Amino acid sequence: MKILLIQHQDFINGTGGTEKICVFLANGFAASGHGVVIGTNQNVQGGSMFALHPNVVLTNIYSDNIVQRDLTPLFNYRGKNPFLWIKYKLEKKVAKAKNRRILKKMGGKDALYVSNLRARAKAWKAYIEQLQPDLIITMTIASLLEITYENQLHVPIINSTNGRPDHDFTDVLWYRSEVEMRLLKESYKHLQAIQILFDSYQSYLPDNFKGICETIPNPVLGMREQDMVTHENKKRYKIIHLGRLACSHKQQHLLIDAFARLADTHQDWDLEFWGEGDDYTRLLKQIRNLKLQQRIFLRGFTDAPSSKLKEADIFAFPSRHEGFPLALAEAMYLGLPSVGLSDCCGVNEMIVHGVNGYLAEDVYGLSEYLKELMDNPEKRLLFGQKAHETIKHYDFDFVFDKWEKLANSVVKA
Repeated sequence: MKILLIQHQDFINGTGGTEKICVFLANGFAASGHGVVIGTNQNVQGGSMFALHPNVVLTNIYSDNIVQRDLTPLFNYRGKNPFLWIKYKLEKKVAKAKNRRILKKMGGKDALYVSNLRARAKAWKAYIEQLQPDLIITMTIASLLEITYENQLHVPIINSTNGRPDHDFTDVLWYRSEVEMRLLKESYKHLQAIQILFDSYQSYLPDNFKGICETIPNPVLGMREQDMVTHENKKRYKIIHLGRLACSHKQQHLLIDAFARLADTHQDWDLEFWGEGDDYTRLLKQIRNLKLQQRIFLRGFTDAPSSKLKEADIFAFPSRHEGFPLALAEAMYLGLPSVGLSDCCGVNEMIVHGVNGYLAEDVYGLSEYLKELMDNPEKRLLFGQKAHETIKHYDFDFVFDKWEKLANSVVKA
């Protein structure tokens, strides 16, 4: 069977959960003897940030022939140099004028969006017809729309859903125009099947989806039971967070505030962040304003998360929303008790309040539950053991077996 996995954007040089699951699927199907291609459409140089099976082919269909009319980004200068302020002010005026001309010519933002989408969809159709796959797996609904807009593809399609489904086609989390939301929702009619992460997520699917719905969790990869946290007595203890530095999503600023409330009374505890992102400067400024540079650390990227988690005592994860958070799953597998927010989807499916961790309602609750775990080593050990039991069976074989059965059933249908 020839399988095409499509993540139309962000795969090349990407280190997020969607990229990791795409590589998991590609490697699993390749190891099972299938022909596997990962397709993307990005104007960048680079490759996969996760190791690919030798038989997996990565193809970037980007071409200057796929005409895209893009608006010029607007930049607001925030420095104090008056000459640079004038320079950027003039550049912004020029950019605005150029953008107005493009929008007038195209008939507005929605028309520009559809025109660019149509050009990309035509390129995808040509590529898919040339490749002739037996099955397509799209890694996002946006990727599904990319390949199906105004196209009739005679290939079964499964979508891998890496979050709560309604986040993919509504403006619940961020702005989407009415046109974009309508087109994203309409694309569901092209699916033969969809994978969701928790049974509860089925209620968030659009009413026009009529295919097979299968619950398959994300796998916990690269973790070993011998690496589990021992919760031994030591001179200094550590709360850890793994994730992209993005306050609008991961909300690391809340964790810093929660820890700051405890710093004076818990002098033998530190807070450590692993990850990169656009909000590094914002978080560093927050830490400096609190005068906690010697207690709170922004460590940057790590390619060995298990070794960092093993050194920790509590995992804190105050995200606003998640799908099936891999960092949390890895922490739980290694025996870390966790604290998250009760209204965060995904997190509130994995953390069982008072059993393997705590779910807080706000930053005050986050601080209180951190204190509860910081003050009780026996509870950290017990919750960590329960966390491991919750997640340990989500290994490669368990998860991939479900994916292979779904793929075979769709192709044979």
